[in-house]
Amino acid sequence: MATIFTMIAKGEIPSFKVAENEDYYAFLDINPLAKGHTLVIPKNVEDDYIFHLDEKTYEGLWSFARKVAVALKAAVPCKRVGVAVLGMEVPHTHIHLVPLQSESDLDFRKEKLKVSAEENQAIADSIFTEYEKL
Repeated sequence: MATIFTMIAKGEIPSFKVAENEDYYAFLDINPLAKGHTLVIPKNVEDDYIFHLDEKTYEGLWSFARKVAVALKAAVPCKRVGVAVLGMEVPHTHIHLVPLQSESDLDFRKEKLKVSAEENQAIADSIFTEYEKL
């Protein structure tokens, strides 16, 4: 059975897409630590542990995530874009990209933000626009 992230990448479940290519997909987290919190996934591999990925997929995922992070920082005011790879809650490798003002912004124990669909769409569109410029 496909993971929820695979269904999102295939368009079977709606998401706020920020970037996509043939092999990778990036979309806003529905339970964000900060506005613009983005998840980056491989589209064709459902393994839940990033270090199980073959070298080509692993390197491609990080290269794609870097480009998304550059676009994210251009679209969402922040000091840095933080990176986390946890993979405990969804059995599909994914990289968290989180706009940061301080290191404490990357604390997954804190209460998640509530962001309206309209605001999420505006954020996603802004990141997508920046991504397309790269």
